[in-house]
Amino acid sequence: MPFIPHTDQDIQKMLDVIGVSAIDDLFDEIPKHLRAKSLDKVPEGLSEMDMMRLMSERAQQDAGALCFIGAGAYEHHVPAAVWDVATRGEFMTAYTPYQAEASQGTLQLIYEYQSMMCQLTAMDVSNASLYDGASGLAESVLMAIRANRKSKSRKVLVASGVHPLYEKTVNSIVANQEITLDSVALGSDFRVDQQALQAFEGQDYAALVISQPNFYGSIEDVNALTDWAHAQGMLVIAVVNPTALALLVPPGEWGDTGADIVVGEGQPLGLPLASGGPYFGFICCTNKLVRQMPGRIIGRTVDLDGKEGFTLTLQAREQHIRRSKATSNICTNQGLAVTAATIYMTLLGYEGLSRVASASHANTKALAEKLTSIDGVELLSNGPFFHEFVMSVPGSARDVLEGLAEYSILGGVALSDLVEGADTQAVLVCATEVKTSNDLDVYASALSAVLASKGSV
Repeated sequence: MPFIPHTDQDIQKMLDVIGVSAIDDLFDEIPKHLRAKSLDKVPEGLSEMDMMRLMSERAQQDAGALCFIGAGAYEHHVPAAVWDVATRGEFMTAYTPYQAEASQGTLQLIYEYQSMMCQLTAMDVSNASLYDGASGLAESVLMAIRANRKSKSRKVLVASGVHPLYEKTVNSIVANQEITLDSVALGSDFRVDQQALQAFEGQDYAALVISQPNFYGSIEDVNALTDWAHAQGMLVIAVVNPTALALLVPPGEWGDTGADIVVGEGQPLGLPLASGGPYFGFICCTNKLVRQMPGRIIGRTVDLDGKEGFTLTLQAREQHIRRSKATSNICTNQGLAVTAATIYMTLLGYEGLSRVASASHANTKALAEKLTSIDGVELLSNGPFFHEFVMSVPGSARDVLEGLAEYSILGGVALSDLVEGADTQAVLVCATEVKTSNDLDVYASALSAVLASKGSV
């Protein structure tokens, strides 16, 4: 809690000078329905001692648990050198690099990050990161609305395989700007239903949002979807897992001409699971859309003496001064997280990242085979997947996951907790390169025991 030096008397004196009776009177131009309501679910503040005890107890709950939860945040091995370097004083204390002459180290690092992201996605341009993947997708939607001048509808088509929390975030940000999101249904294999797509042919949409892999872990036919969207006059926004791009075709090579905008969550690139963050969103695009890209872009140049230097480039003054005219008002650059990601990608290189992705896929495939050999457990999709899959368990998915938690296993996510109307028996499961064959056996053995105790097998 920050120290607020003003006493009630100080505040009243200032209000008297201004000529209003209460602070709320200063905001009377804001409609009541837009004002924040009371925070009923936020408890009263704790003392430092009570707070430290509570956080210690919560931390102990994570100790020793095997985690098979994915759903947008993934447990990967982070080499010790990543955060040893990222937390050096030069990086920890670095701030917005407005003064290029005093920020060459920070600017060069971000430039290297941008270069790596362009290589990973096969796109022309990357910015210096955004707040997170979900808000990054919202920025991509706004970017597509501005850039696709052939479209007059202010509507965007979203494949239902996009992370449901991402879709909620996007809707929260763009709904008040009169932008509509329409969903394309998935088929029984948790991939976009081509027949459902045909219903939108000839309609005016600014963009199609495709997730690869999608929320359910399935691999979409991105080539067909990209070409279909472009044939309908839509831009293509790709939501991707950066680790998967070490194995899968990058968005810049989808279909005949590639995706137009690429966005995603950078957490898999060297950021540990940490109770929800901080993470960072990445966004890349083609050259023709670069002036619509929000956030910072770092360029490399030479000075009058021919010495190499780095600087902010393609930054409109409105971004910092006339915010109503800016491309974005929430394009936070997660500098420290990007620093860690850059170090991570540098240490692993293309070969190392490919090994991580391959090992993650192999572990997930092996886990699926072990779990589905248990009576009553079935895969709900026979299509290709990366490092997540959906399985059906006998009875309630929540009950089964609670049973696994007693064995110190975080067994996945009950789909019905995140997806409205989802099968209550469906569980989304993830495995990455950090899991051993013994870990997979422990999960399978515990699941068998849980189902047996519930009389399911």
